[in-house]
Amino acid sequence: MLVLVPAYEPDDRLVRLIEDLGAHLPDARILVVDDGSGPSHDRVFEDAAAAGADVMRQPENRGKGAALKLGFAWAVEHVPGSPITTADCDGQHRPDDIAAVADRVAPRTLVLGGRRFTGDVPLRSKLGNAISRTIFRAVTGSAVHDTQTGLRAFAPDLLPWLAQVEGDRFEYEFNQLLQARRAGVELVEVPIATVYLDENESSHFRPLQDSLRIYAPLVKFAGSSLIGFVVDLVALLVFMQLTGHLLGSVVAARLLSIAVNFAVNRGLVFRDSGSPAGSATRYLVLAGVMLAANAGLMSLLVTRWGLPLLPAKIAVELVLFVLSYGVQHRLVFRGRPRGAPPA
Repeated sequence: MLVLVPAYEPDDRLVRLIEDLGAHLPDARILVVDDGSGPSHDRVFEDAAAAGADVMRQPENRGKGAALKLGFAWAVEHVPGSPITTADCDGQHRPDDIAAVADRVAPRTLVLGGRRFTGDVPLRSKLGNAISRTIFRAVTGSAVHDTQTGLRAFAPDLLPWLAQVEGDRFEYEFNQLLQARRAGVELVEVPIATVYLDENESSHFRPLQDSLRIYAPLVKFAGSSLIGFVVDLVALLVFMQLTGHLLGSVVAARLLSIAVNFAVNRGLVFRDSGSPAGSATRYLVLAGVMLAANAGLMSLLVTRWGLPLLPAKIAVELVLFVLSYGVQHRLVFRGRPRGAPPA
C-alpha cells in the first residue's frame, strides 16, 4: 500500500505523521509530494525523507489536486497495482484512522474518511462543509457527511479515472465526488475523528477563490442557462424583425435556445458521452416538466399564498435551478464522462 501525502509549506507535524505511520502501517510506502513550498521548508522535507518517506519536490505551487495527480502518476510507475490512501500533512488525520480507511479499499470504490464535526470545530470549517454537503446531496442524491475530507483510499483500478478528473486545486477532490456516480464508482464513508489544531490555521484553503473553484460545475451550469436566455432574447428580436409574427417568433427562439443550452450542457457542463438522441429526449421531457413546475409554483406562491411577484419568482427559479442541475446530472446526461473507468 502507498500512503500519498501532498504538502505545501508543512511543519514538523508532517515528520511526526510519517513516524507514526511507520509504527501503525510498517509495510506501507509513504510518498510526500511537495507542492512548491520553497527553500525555507527544505529541512522539513529532509527530515521527512530521513523518517522513511519518498519525497517529490516541485519548484512551484500548482495546487493540491495537481500534487495528488503527480503522486498517482508516481504510483503507476513505482508501485504498480498498489492501493493508495491519501492523507493531509497537518496532523488532522490520525494514523489509526488512516489505517481504517485503507483497510476498506475495494475495486471501483472511493473510500472516504468522514469527520462528524463534533467538539471544538472552527466555524468556517463547520459551515463550509455543511454548505458543500447540502449542495452535493441536492445535486447527486448521495449522502456524504464529509465532502471535503482529504483522507481517501483508492484501489489501483481507479487511477486512470483519477488522472482525468478536472481540477488542480481544492476543487479536485470535490469533483471526484461529483463525477463518481456517473463513472460507476461507489462511495463508502468510514467515520473518523474530527481533529483541528490551532483553529486550523495551517490550512491553505482560500475561502473565496477556492470556493468558486469547488462550485465551478454549478457556475458553469448557471453560465449555460444565461447563454440560453441571451440566445432566446436575441433570436426573438431577430425573428420578430424578419417575420413580424409574435407567436412563431417566440416558439422559434425558444427552440433555438433549448438546442444551444442542451449542446452546452452536454459538451461542457456534464461532458456526457452517451447517446445524443437519448439525452436530447430526456432533456426535452425535463424542460416540459420544469415549465409546468414553474407555472404551478408561481401560481401557488402568488395567487394562493399572496407572495409578491418578484420574491416568488426568485425563490422558484433558485429551487428549480438546483433541481434541474441535479436531474440533468443524474438522469438526463447519464452516459459516463470521458475518462471514466471501464465497467
